[in-house]
Amino acid sequence: MNNSNRHIISRRSRPAKEPLSRELIVKTAYALLKEQGIEGMSMRKVAKALDTGPASLYVYVNNFQELSAYVLDYGLGQMVYPDSVDGTWKEKLCEILHTYFLLLLEKPGLAEISLSTIPQGTNFLQLTEHILAALHEGGIKSTSAAWGVDLLLLYVSSVAYEKVSWKKHGSTQISDTKKAFHDADKTRYPFIHSVKEEMFAGDPVSMERFRWGIDVILYGIQKESN
Repeated sequence: MNNSNRHIISRRSRPAKEPLSRELIVKTAYALLKEQGIEGMSMRKVAKALDTGPASLYVYVNNFQELSAYVLDYGLGQMVYPDSVDGTWKEKLCEILHTYFLLLLEKPGLAEISLSTIPQGTNFLQLTEHILAALHEGGIKSTSAAWGVDLLLLYVSSVAYEKVSWKKHGSTQISDTKKAFHDADKTRYPFIHSVKEEMFAGDPVSMERFRWGIDVILYGIQKESN
């Protein structure tokens, strides 16, 4: 039957797809990471979002690990470094690390991949350079500075991931964990019992506990640098 009312849409009238590229793949993966966490950044899901097959992605990235490295570096491009020249080298360093921490906290997916990815890219190099510059100003050089960067970044990533994880799983798990420590038998766990209040102390607003951890790491770095 001839249906003269049928409206045929030409394929030529559809908007053209943006050509596939590493940059487009990374941006798409980053968007999925923000929306769904690391679970949403699989090669299959990225390919589906780009309306292509997973095999097409491997022309531009070797594997998921490499994609994660590019995505992490892309996220680090959003860091806004402090431009003040005032303050001690420790204050400058803490400000840089706090900025990195806030980025990971605001973008939970980045906190997840920061602990499981070997980073690469210009934005990661810039972060490393800023930290090394502060350590150099403090008289920390060579091996202590190089290894210190790794230790400081690992500390920030782990604290951010812990906070993201607790937020993701809700307050019930946190309450249960606190209760387990608080109710620990003092005969069987005397040392836990003696510090049960301090285990979860620390003002989250002033970042007192976060700063304490950095100070402890820096103390060790300085001791080894002398």
